[in-house]
Amino acid sequence: MSVLEIRDLHVTVETDAGTTPILNGLTLTIRTGETHAIMGPNGSGKSTLAYTIAGHPKYNVTSGSISLDGEDVLEMSVDERARAGLFLAMQYPVEIPGVTVTNFLRTAKTAIDGEAPSIRTWTKDVKASMKNLRMDPKFASRNVNEGFSGGEKKRHEILQLELLKPQIAVLDETDSGLDVDALKIVSEGVNRAKAETNLGVLLITHYTRILRYISPDFVHVMVNGRIVEEGGPELADRLEEEGYDRFLPAGEVESAEAPVGSEA
Repeated sequence: MSVLEIRDLHVTVETDAGTTPILNGLTLTIRTGETHAIMGPNGSGKSTLAYTIAGHPKYNVTSGSISLDGEDVLEMSVDERARAGLFLAMQYPVEIPGVTVTNFLRTAKTAIDGEAPSIRTWTKDVKASMKNLRMDPKFASRNVNEGFSGGEKKRHEILQLELLKPQIAVLDETDSGLDVDALKIVSEGVNRAKAETNLGVLLITHYTRILRYISPDFVHVMVNGRIVEEGGPELADRLEEEGYDRFLPAGEVESAEAPVGSEA
């Protein structure tokens, strides 16, 4: 069992207004086999948490800790975090011109495992995963995310998840921009990955619709950079009905988080 532990995490970001605190003492523990959903209003710090776990240099950890199986994640480079078993599915996946999906995936798998996978086995696995995600096989020879629709980019993120087999996956608003069919296909991919590897999932979302397909064990409400309430799936249903007003002081305006390529 792998355990990702986040303790009293404080994170700032530089904006035009100066140094802005985003995370303000966040504590969370995620174990393999568990699915955690984080919900909250825009600007609450959800994507900042995702990028901080992944090691984006824009975000400055001023205090607190992140550890994976007792190892200090904050001392690891981005690639070391990936090799240790952490995975980030981005809300807005980037294009990589000149690098085909096939080469990208095999290079990533080689870097994580320390050796190149068998061509025959690897090709079979890629084709099977693409078929499950209803991706056109021609996408394997296209450049990463170049000319992909939003739904195709999200399917490619889950293709990586299935093939790279991390211990802990952070899914940053994977449901955004997906129609009903694509949402179901992507969710099924996450569920397959969890069933095959006992994956731990940190699912960041605004809405409960993805939780109809990916059942959370725990739901956490994030407001102003900290967890303010925790519960089971029933908490997500309550949020759908009531919103976040009860967590905000009267008249308070949602903060501007200024994340990279994301709104929350």
